[in-house]
Amino acid sequence: MGRVAFVFSGQGDQFPGMGRALYETSPAAAAVFDTCEALRPGTLEQCFHGSAEALKQTENTQPCLFAMELAAFAALGERGIAPEALAGFSLGEVAAATAAGLFTLETGFHLVCRRGKLMQAAAEARDTAMAAVVKLPNNQVEALCAEYGVYPVNYNCPGQVSVSGLAEKMPPFSQAVRAAGGRAIPLKVKGAFHSPYMAEAAEKFAEALKTAEVLEHTVPIYSDLTAKPYTGDVRALLAKQICSPVRWEEIIRNLIAEGFDTFIEVGPGRTLTNMIAKIDSAVSACPVSEVASC
Repeated sequence: MGRVAFVFSGQGDQFPGMGRALYETSPAAAAVFDTCEALRPGTLEQCFHGSAEALKQTENTQPCLFAMELAAFAALGERGIAPEALAGFSLGEVAAATAAGLFTLETGFHLVCRRGKLMQAAAEARDTAMAAVVKLPNNQVEALCAEYGVYPVNYNCPGQVSVSGLAEKMPPFSQAVRAAGGRAIPLKVKGAFHSPYMAEAAEKFAEALKTAEVLEHTVPIYSDLTAKPYTGDVRALLAKQICSPVRWEEIIRNLIAEGFDTFIEVGPGRTLTNMIAKIDSAVSACPVSEVASC
């Protein structure tokens, strides 16, 4: 391995049974899961035996993914594998901040539980949806968004931008995308995340962050809001990202510019691994389940 960065995944990669093998094989991972279970009884049941439908509920998805990701991070540490930088996609940024020591595990988990409930409430307030637009340049996606009243929210990799908006606006928008030569693929999330429809959730999460103890982080963390390492008011960075675009491609390019050539995706899937391969095929990227191949 060269210079290693850990990247923590966001919603969409969850699946029933995630983390069970970690729990059964890694004492460090099991300790993380047990702590989360004590704080939120039922977390293990949802992760290991819950239905796909239950896991799609944001108030369940976020704490379950956080628990799985911090458990995987602990298992990597158990094997002597440590990062020189961290980044996380949306929810994954809270996991990355916790892994870096900005929050204790208990504080990070309390925050992510609150975040999930706030974002679910915001999602239920309006009938909204998300889609991934592929095969079009960013500026063309942005122009179509402006025309049809939706928002570009996740700049994932070349030729892929996720959008959020009212559900009623998605069919005409998707038709316009097809007419322009692209595709709009519905996402497995319920809500217009990282758009102005999440403004109230962001404000309330900022209130929750005010009482959270923030510690000194030991590893650089890259912000979804700025695409740069954390500086200044970290509470504001974490609150504002809920209703602001995730600048993922820019984060990865900035990490590569700093000499990072190995990326380990800490999460249940390989969505970020696939994005990184499209951003720069010269670097190595793999999911945590395939660390030996990195």
